[in-house]
Amino acid sequence: MEEKQMSKKEISRRLFLKGTAAAGASVAAASLLAGCGTNTPAATTVAPATQAPATQAPTEAPTTLAPTEAPTQAPTEAPAPAFEWETGVTNGLSVTGDANRTWTLWDPADPDKNLTRDGRGEIGDNGAVSSPDAWSAWAGVKVMQEGGNAVDAAAAVAFAISVCDPQHSGIGGGGFMTARFANGDVKFINFRECAPELARDGYWWPVYKNEETGRWAVVGNANGVGGRSIGVPGTIAGMAYAVEKYGSGKVSFGDLVQPAIDLAEKGFWMGPTTSGCLGDNYGNLLNYTEFGSVFLLDDETTEKLEREQNRYYTGDKFTNLQQAKALKMIQEQGPEVFYKGDLADAQIAAANKYGGTFLKSDFERYLDLGDKMEKEPVRGTFMDKTIVSVPLPSSGGCCIIELLNILEAFGLDKLKEFGHNSPEYIHVLAEAYKMIYADRSHYLADGTPDETVAALMSKEYAKYLASLIDMEKVADQEFHDPFDFEHQDTVSYSVADKEGNIVTVTFTVNGIFGSKVVPNGYGFILNNEMGDFSSDPESVNAIAPFKYPLSSMSPTIVLNEDGTPFMTVGSPGATTIIVAVAQAILNVTLWGMEATEAVNAPRVWGTSDTINYENRIPADVIAKVEAMGHKVNDSGDWPAGAGSVQCVVYDADGKLHAAADPRRDCKAWAF
Repeated sequence: MEEKQMSKKEISRRLFLKGTAAAGASVAAASLLAGCGTNTPAATTVAPATQAPATQAPTEAPTTLAPTEAPTQAPTEAPAPAFEWETGVTNGLSVTGDANRTWTLWDPADPDKNLTRDGRGEIGDNGAVSSPDAWSAWAGVKVMQEGGNAVDAAAAVAFAISVCDPQHSGIGGGGFMTARFANGDVKFINFRECAPELARDGYWWPVYKNEETGRWAVVGNANGVGGRSIGVPGTIAGMAYAVEKYGSGKVSFGDLVQPAIDLAEKGFWMGPTTSGCLGDNYGNLLNYTEFGSVFLLDDETTEKLEREQNRYYTGDKFTNLQQAKALKMIQEQGPEVFYKGDLADAQIAAANKYGGTFLKSDFERYLDLGDKMEKEPVRGTFMDKTIVSVPLPSSGGCCIIELLNILEAFGLDKLKEFGHNSPEYIHVLAEAYKMIYADRSHYLADGTPDETVAALMSKEYAKYLASLIDMEKVADQEFHDPFDFEHQDTVSYSVADKEGNIVTVTFTVNGIFGSKVVPNGYGFILNNEMGDFSSDPESVNAIAPFKYPLSSMSPTIVLNEDGTPFMTVGSPGATTIIVAVAQAILNVTLWGMEATEAVNAPRVWGTSDTINYENRIPADVIAKVEAMGHKVNDSGDWPAGAGSVQCVVYDADGKLHAAADPRRDCKAWAF
């Protein structure tokens, strides 16, 4: 659909959405479905190409008369081709080819192209995909319709996200996969980025402690941008391992890369979130040449479009031929080319150009991890449900279980009497948040003993913490000793099908557009995951060779008492992930909300003494919270920084209810 030329005044009024960088999606997959509609050209995962009008051949040869005298006409120049620039709208028709899917990501009549909030979820009998963008979600649906299982779909979505949601995640990042299969087996795969061998003491220098905030920082932000912010990417190794070991066997690894190649080569309509992040990073696009080569326009095009910045905007048809080249190499040569071949060499050269210290052996070692990527997930209980979530190096699973334990120990009947998002409920949440984040900072890191994690998740420890919550005052933030109460008992995108197979994944490049470093000619973003290490040299989360930085990513599965699947949920959002996922679980289990209602409900979050809130919560409620002694921060009505939850809930009617977060460009498709 064509978009009217936008004036400079209209462009200057754009609202560019900000957000944190993990990508998350939920996929509910029917693993044994036959292909459906695969021969219908209209069902495409790419923006429709503009076709030239057909020219009819003449029915007979024209008669040619010989001239009596050669013409003396002066030669003329061929007319310049007309300038064309393709724009459109991300909607049900453009993504799926189905005119009956009437959802649209933004109103084409809105000059500012603000996100619409309605229609993000869908309900299906066989499968559903909830993803950070509609294009990658549909790629997952197509794989399932062609007979792929939940793991296959998860891999296809991951590759497509790399093209369509590059500011948040991609093949240059890493993450976690939590899976539960129809036979009841539960698996966890760690494909988190790790530090290179030469990441030792003094890797960042100088570092200093801000005495006002108590936080450590690196002079020049070397742990946030450039080569020394980069970790060895794990996405390709993780997805290849998962597909080889747990895929259906009906779809090849190369076939799962193809939807991403199609999107990169043929294009799609850029969404408001990506466009806004490009605007926020315009200076970096100019400073990092390879980064700019992917997203900047030439001067002539910019002038004809009358744009203030020479970049892509919402609704532009965006292609990434550079990343298509990289994806084709992976498709043809397998993950080896990414870790031991030309793509590995390109990543090392790019990182080291901007100050990195990478060796070939850093990449070779990652591909050789194999079964070492698998770990046991953490488990807990809440109400009559079992919580299955991520172990270290993510703090997410431990902290979610600790938080739910505290609330359960405080008294669920009391919370229900308070009411959802009441002043008293928000007070209890805020006090519990401070407790879990204090414990996270003090105890948790890659290598923390299992005994410590088990103690933090114990019901007895939660009872003690709950007893400290005073409804009359706000407590100071401090950690406690879980071993005094130790007891013997002890994602993002998700994939689940009606047979009970669930795969939930959270992966990321960490900051918006990661390190800003792009391997020359290959069009994908390298992460800045080393920024998740503490720059305090004495921290349990200090950087070290081959160490994984502490994470908050929390791809989580919720099971019924009999072990059957109930819910899968995950979110991006840095440390906000933990409470965003927990609130979604609470909204469904404790408050009885339907999936979309649970995701859309206003959130409160915070890691210390300030409560961030969405101002859809009534002002009089917030005033009472403030009167109780809390510091509060109005974060807007639908802030991307509140997390971006994707979930699928198995309803009692046997249907899959998929919800996608309207705070960003997210969309769920179901079938």
